[in-house]
Amino acid sequence: MIRKCLLILGLIGVVLGPLKAAYILLPMEHDKQKDHLKAYGITYWVLNKNVEAWWLLNYRGGSFAFEHNKAFEKECLTRGVSYEIVPDAQFNGILDQIADPAANMEAMKLEKAPKVAVYSPEVDASGKSVQPWDDAVTLVLTYAEIPFDMLYDREVMGDKLAQYDWLHLHHEDFTGQHGRNHRGYRSNSWYEESKLRSEELSRSLGFNKVSECKLAVVKKIRDFVAAGGFMFAMCSATDTYDIALAADGVDICAEIFDGDPEDPQAQSKIDFNKTFAFKNFTLASSPFERAFSNIDVGRMGRNVSPDQDYFSLFDFSAKWDPVPSILTQCHTRTVKGFMGQTTAFKKQYLKTNVLILGENKVHDEARYIHGIFGKGFWTFYGGHDPEDYRHRIEDPETDLSLHPNSPGYRLILNNILFPAAKKKERKT
Repeated sequence: MIRKCLLILGLIGVVLGPLKAAYILLPMEHDKQKDHLKAYGITYWVLNKNVEAWWLLNYRGGSFAFEHNKAFEKECLTRGVSYEIVPDAQFNGILDQIADPAANMEAMKLEKAPKVAVYSPEVDASGKSVQPWDDAVTLVLTYAEIPFDMLYDREVMGDKLAQYDWLHLHHEDFTGQHGRNHRGYRSNSWYEESKLRSEELSRSLGFNKVSECKLAVVKKIRDFVAAGGFMFAMCSATDTYDIALAADGVDICAEIFDGDPEDPQAQSKIDFNKTFAFKNFTLASSPFERAFSNIDVGRMGRNVSPDQDYFSLFDFSAKWDPVPSILTQCHTRTVKGFMGQTTAFKKQYLKTNVLILGENKVHDEARYIHGIFGKGFWTFYGGHDPEDYRHRIEDPETDLSLHPNSPGYRLILNNILFPAAKKKERKT
């Protein structure tokens, strides 16, 4: 009987032993990973299987690790992600190395795959895309095979945000000025159709103007962040979000946008206490300007040549400042710049509690910023497409299979996995 029990225990050990015998490590250095972007997707997929993972901050480019499993290994092979099988003892040695107080590294446990939403109009009744431009976040989520849901004003006003952990704001104009595209695109059918669709949607939700609908949406998103949500925005969804908050109750839309004149005293009525990131900015004086305010560095008069347009990521203490360390994990500290309707933020208009994650120091531009609001977090990232320097309306979308190691797109994916580590937050 004893021998039988020992035999059974031995067989159990043989079966279970390999499950704990090793880890899969996804190296993230520039020359060790074939597809940095899909490595995030693999890590998300593992978390979605209710298996915890490690994010090894500042270790080999911000590598990921999780317990070895044949199914996980097969998935890495299928998606073309470089990986290493690390024995238990060796992995414990890596954790000891990271734990050294002298090492600017940290091992963050990722606990749960965040539920992701993208705020964006998707297609019209005929199935045609309703906007003549693409969205970097949607592109990289699709490429990395990270699942997400699309929602827009109707879903936000229907309180659907509570179902999600992470929200991206697609290229959007939250001021109700239709992207300030009137001057350049009013003769284009897509512009008139978009304007009419926005007006009809706003009326169906009980609002007289698009600006009133967008303000209500902005407030819902603000409450989502305050309750502990994670909000990420790029391009014009950054500054217009804050402008809408600051202009609560003030008509800042010219007659060509909403049918009646703007408040001539609008600038003096702006309340900067309501914004997430920006202060003391001045609204655009003409409805024919492409910029919404002087927050953005602008396309005109920006004396930065494309071949010299780079921004640098800050180095943070991984042990003491894990949040910004997560958001700046990359295989390079210098990232190629890229344009957008909102390209970068003038530093003099940033609030003092805004954390700059990436900057073009020579030109005094903040490109990548972050902050806390209530129990949640927000991140603003200037520019439209990290791999298309001047992405114009109606340009074809970027093929990310040609850019699997994109540093600029990695920053987006850092934000997407950030909520998985939220229970391990520590702040200085």
